[in-house]
Amino acid sequence: MNKIGFNLLAWSAVVSDELMPIADRLKTIGYDGIECLIGSPDKVAYKRLGNHVRNIGMEATCVFVVGKDDNPISDAAAVRTKGLERIKWAIDRAHDMQAKVICGPFHSAHATFARRAPEDREFGWSAEVLHAAGEYAAQADITLALEALNRFECYLCNTMRQLTQLVRRVDHPNVKAMFDTHHANIEEKKFDKAIQDIAPVLAHVHISENDRGTPGDGHIDFDAVFSALADVSYSGWITIEAFSRNDPDFANSIGVWREYSTPWDIAENGLTLINQMCLKHGLDKHVTVNYVR
Repeated sequence: MNKIGFNLLAWSAVVSDELMPIADRLKTIGYDGIECLIGSPDKVAYKRLGNHVRNIGMEATCVFVVGKDDNPISDAAAVRTKGLERIKWAIDRAHDMQAKVICGPFHSAHATFARRAPEDREFGWSAEVLHAAGEYAAQADITLALEALNRFECYLCNTMRQLTQLVRRVDHPNVKAMFDTHHANIEEKKFDKAIQDIAPVLAHVHISENDRGTPGDGHIDFDAVFSALADVSYSGWITIEAFSRNDPDFANSIGVWREYSTPWDIAENGLTLINQMCLKHGLDKHVTVNYVR
């Protein structure tokens, strides 16, 4: 049964008590869970937010990235070791939140380029780090759902075919993949073919419009996306990831220079879209819209 989540990056990249009332309202709107970025250093904040989310009857998932100083595909072994330790740290924080999924492009450093095409040895280094991370994640019953990014943010994995090959090379049951409609809109030829490619290892889905605003307001073909997800009997999280300039430091880091939609408009209208798409294409969603306009 699919559960529907909302990524709190629309408000803040920092895990703190300030996210609790946002989770409360998302619960009222009809969401099953929230997703937050693992990165801020306050360890206790993760436990507090995780406990709060559980207490109001929701669940949490997490998203995570690594940078050039802890890059799993660095040609320096010491940096790759730092990458593994950083991923383990993220697994610990997800465990603190009682989350069971960490998604993101932590197979390699975000926005760090080699000015050439990826090499086989880099896929090998990534797989080695991720297999060890999978062993650690298994102890907490956490799935690592790797993400392919567009060519402007990553050079190792841009497509579902590349990502599938990497996951198979990792060869660990706790290391899977995710599908993001924003990145696929840039890199894939067809949504249905991309989802068919990734289906055997698919564990998480991000619903995101072409401009990172409200899903359904842009040109993403969500009929094709949800039809394909139904065809492969996808049963994991369907989580909206949209951005704003509410957190300027985070917005600047990912090139968000304008407002697209207000976060609450994104949350309400995005949930409406997901419910409509799930009903139309036969996905077994868990929630229905229960807010009053």
